[in-house]
Amino acid sequence: MNSKVERALNEQIHAEFFSFYLYLSVAAYFTSHHLDGFSHWMRIQAQEESGHAMKLFDYLIERGGTVQLMALDEPQREWDSPSAAVEAVLKHEQFISQRINDIVDLANGENDHATTVMMHWYVNEQVEEEATADTLFHQVKMVEGSPHGLLMIDRELAGRPAAADASAQE
Repeated sequence: MNSKVERALNEQIHAEFFSFYLYLSVAAYFTSHHLDGFSHWMRIQAQEESGHAMKLFDYLIERGGTVQLMALDEPQREWDSPSAAVEAVLKHEQFISQRINDIVDLANGENDHATTVMMHWYVNEQVEEEATADTLFHQVKMVEGSPHGLLMIDRELAGRPAAADASAQE
């Protein structure tokens, strides 16, 4: 495997595991504010991010690369409001999308067709991730200052089904 692509994939594994940590931290924030539906949604999102990391982990091994796990930084724990917490999630998803695009560009430049094809799954996934986070952010912003509105969204988020295995979503 090309060493530049291998390094980029290892860095993305790290970024996906950090996403897992971030979503767990946001879940803990919402739990501490008695918004269990938001917490439930974030926990499921954390599971998805772990699955995304493991999909890359397995791909790297399958291609004969070396997985190099890196230390994770401590994620933020507090936000000024529920909308600020959801906005942090949206901005993080946008950051991850840019990282994915950069890997696709790198793989294309290195003529690594297998990685380019594999990363298309992540490109599509990020469109969905950003759209979902954007919708949630705008909904929370609309009800800002309305505890009843926030509780309605909280109830809706409590119904989110568990995440499917990322490796099965090909």
